[in-house]
Amino acid sequence: MTNTTVRTAFVSDMHLGSPNCHAEALAEFLAGLRAERLYLVGDVVDLWWISARRASFDRHQSAVIERLRDLARRGTEIIYIPGNHDRSLRELCGLVLPKMIVRRDAVHRASDGRRYLVTHGDDFDGDVQHGGWQERLGDHLYDYVLASNRLTNRVRRSLGMRYWSLADFIKRQSDLAERYIDRYINAAIGAARARRLDGVICGHIHRPALIERDGIVYANDGDWVESLTALTESQDGVLSLIRWHGRAEVIAELPGPSPLLAAA
Repeated sequence: MTNTTVRTAFVSDMHLGSPNCHAEALAEFLAGLRAERLYLVGDVVDLWWISARRASFDRHQSAVIERLRDLARRGTEIIYIPGNHDRSLRELCGLVLPKMIVRRDAVHRASDGRRYLVTHGDDFDGDVQHGGWQERLGDHLYDYVLASNRLTNRVRRSLGMRYWSLADFIKRQSDLAERYIDRYINAAIGAARARRLDGVICGHIHRPALIERDGIVYANDGDWVESLTALTESQDGVLSLIRWHGRAEVIAELPGPSPLLAAA
């Protein structure tokens, strides 16, 4: 087990309670995480799936909860920002629960002084969803794509091959999906600019990214149903987008308030 030692970590879109969650990999990542602060950036628990299908947590998903408890016991400050799939937990916003703070959103000050809006990202939906049958059909088919993703990777594991996201591959072939993501990025950047912040850290769309556009940082920590990614901040303010493949692999990095050096 390799340790990931950082100042801050951002993780979202775990979708616990759904079979689409890669809980075993997530539990491994959390077991090796050493952080002063951990932001849970929404859709931690998939209450939509649980309420519709009466799902239950398997041993790997239960291990994720235990790893979060371990982090809290070791002194990690945990800030929970509910998303659209765990929206009902927003009723707890402002409360300090045992070992956890619940917020509607937050402003994170990095060690280099930059300030980031931290939000799940579903608030941007009204700015980017144009409606129409294509988008409605896309939402309906997404669960089927993820089911195919699980089957594909079950076969790959049996052949000794590493994880590969069929779902992400399919989305990247769609001009409609790419236009949606670009609108989403612009909306997120606009929200950060409106609050005179240096950037935005979010999730929601299951597309990890770390870019700088028009002087504003856009960081999406990805998800644990397709991408198996998280965002971290080092002690000197370097933002890193990492992917978990039995260890943390840096796939993008943004060191200090300078132009982008790498992108997802």
